Amino acid sequence: MIRFINVFLLALLVLGCQVKEKEQQEKKPTIFCIGDSTVKNGQGDGAGGLWGWGDPIVQFFDTSRVNVENHARGGTSSRTYRSLGLWEKVHEKIQPGDYVMIQFGHNDSGALNDSLRARGTIKGAGDENEEIDNILTGEHETVHTYGWYLRQYINEIKAKGAKPVIVSPIPRNRWVNGRVPRNDNSYGGWAKQVAEEEKVPFINLNARMVEAMEHLGEKKVTGTYFYAHDHTHTSAKGAVLSASLIVDELKALNKCELKNYLLENPVINFPVKRKVFLIGDSTVANNNDTIVGWGRELAYFFDTSRVEIINKARGGRSTRSYTYEGLWDEVYGLLSDGDFLLIQFGHNEGGNLNKPKFRGSLKGLGDEVEEILRTDDGKEETIHTYGWYLKMFAEKAKAKGVEVIIVSQIPRNIWNDGKVKRENDNYAGWAKEAAKQSDTYFIDLHNTVAKKYEEMGHDAVQSFFPGDHTHTNADGAMFNARNVAELVKNLRGSKLRGYVNREKLN
Repeated sequence: MIRFINVFLLALLVLGCQVKEKEQQEKKPTIFCIGDSTVKNGQGDGAGGLWGWGDPIVQFFDTSRVNVENHARGGTSSRTYRSLGLWEKVHEKIQPGDYVMIQFGHNDSGALNDSLRARGTIKGAGDENEEIDNILTGEHETVHTYGWYLRQYINEIKAKGAKPVIVSPIPRNRWVNGRVPRNDNSYGGWAKQVAEEEKVPFINLNARMVEAMEHLGEKKVTGTYFYAHDHTHTSAKGAVLSASLIVDELKALNKCELKNYLLENPVINFPVKRKVFLIGDSTVANNNDTIVGWGRELAYFFDTSRVEIINKARGGRSTRSYTYEGLWDEVYGLLSDGDFLLIQFGHNEGGNLNKPKFRGSLKGLGDEVEEILRTDDGKEETIHTYGWYLKMFAEKAKAKGVEVIIVSQIPRNIWNDGKVKRENDNYAGWAKEAAKQSDTYFIDLHNTVAKKYEEMGHDAVQSFFPGDHTHTNADGAMFNARNVAELVKNLRGSKLRGYVNREKLN
């Protein structure tokens, strides 16, 4: 009996040690990044091609051992990041052993008190302050120096048992006689002063970035690492360059354990492209040089540094045949959370149910079915309505976290009394209703293109159709792709709209 108790206690001890070891393994430190839009631009999705260094820097770290969270917010200063409540949310999450990388400065030079942003701080790193009645918020406020706010962050991080790292703000892409001005005597210098006085690690990103930019030269920097229309925010390549320079500085710091979490040979794949899948018939498919679907040309109107257009449309297919031939299963297996799916069928749905090419679907949107024995291969098949197939595609994709857009089919080049024949009482209308019933985005390509055809006139539109009234050539495909992109751009609530290259639409 005593032996049994001893064995039992030993087993409990071993189990307890295993649980404790597992908890320790699962608890990883977190690197929090706070700052302005040069750390995280917009939503951090590269809208407009602009990125902050806080997004690609995660790829330099071993994320099996450390988490990286970018909590920067565009438009903020060291002052307003606090007053807007953003710091409070980060501060609540900080645990002992965590790290916080801090970079402010670009917006600190703004007005202390105005009706627009009221985000400025007093210049310097001293204890000066100014009492104001904030015009923007209507509240009384004490405004401090840039350095004072940095010290507040540092002290509050240390009090949590975490470790702050101060980063000087990146330079703007402004050149004077072939040189990029440094900010050693302003925000970069004050950031360094505070870091030294508080004995915390300092990364002189400003100086390192200036050196790299001057080595590359103005012509190469502008248009590659920055865009000509924006001298403050970096491109994807500029953000990676900034992040890589921060990493180099981390490696050189003697008393910063953060470097221990860096990968020895990181493979930087940034930005990680979102995937846009297209499914449909020959009016979408790549086809050949004579007959071209709009799916082949769509990439021209999107920011392909951030998204990849994958055209899985197939000529001659309907919603039904795309399903039973296994084409949908192939696409479904490729879909992942965060992807996009555009669906356009309709041209091949009206065929006979049980005669070659075995692609006709039942009319409408309902749940009606028809059981057949296909005459070509003798296989049993349950045929559904056109709307049922569309809703099935949409619902399955959405369950995977995919944004779905149902697209009504392009109109045929058929005219009556100067008007393009519409199909709003059948497939175009059913597509719209299927989107509504499946709570899916919808773009009305059918009526949009028909209206533009009518504005162009029959003779001009005829040049788009080389052989029949359904299939377009490359010019027609480009015309339709432009319309798809314009409709997506105006699709309220859609995330895909942020990836449209608006300059290509002008």
